[in-house]
Amino acid sequence: MECALRCRQDDITRLAVDAIVNAANCGLSGGGGVDGAIHRAAGPELLAACRRLGGCPTGEARLTAGYLLPARYVIHTVGPVWQGGTQGEPALLAACYRHSLALAARHGVTSIAFPAISCGVYGYPLEAACELAVATLRAWLDGEAHPLREVWLVAYDERALAAYRRALS
Repeated sequence: MECALRCRQDDITRLAVDAIVNAANCGLSGGGGVDGAIHRAAGPELLAACRRLGGCPTGEARLTAGYLLPARYVIHTVGPVWQGGTQGEPALLAACYRHSLALAARHGVTSIAFPAISCGVYGYPLEAACELAVATLRAWLDGEAHPLREVWLVAYDERALAAYRRALS
């Protein structure tokens, strides 16, 4: 069966998918943006679970339960801070998507939703990040055996939605 890769503008914390991806910090300690929203919506058990994981290096991913979220799992990944694109940022961002998908597949996830990783306070240029996300997701989905049937790119605003639509076309 084929996997659908689509975009939508929505609140990722309200999506009834198997897993949502959190654009986390290395300490997995919650924070601003989507990370803070996910932690608030999931409840204090999420932070306790994250503390037990002991952090996550940039480009990698870790999994916890979703707790009070509609999603069964939260996959925490740490995107790169944009430093002009010469410090390995594209490779690290692509690794976030690949590691998140691999972790999802190992846990039998059939539906997953990604935010625009690194596009908030980490400063990654939105258009470039969306293009990289789509290319990385398509390559992984076409090249790996997996249970995924639905992959969502979730935009936080109309600008991000437009960037995702351009990248998908």
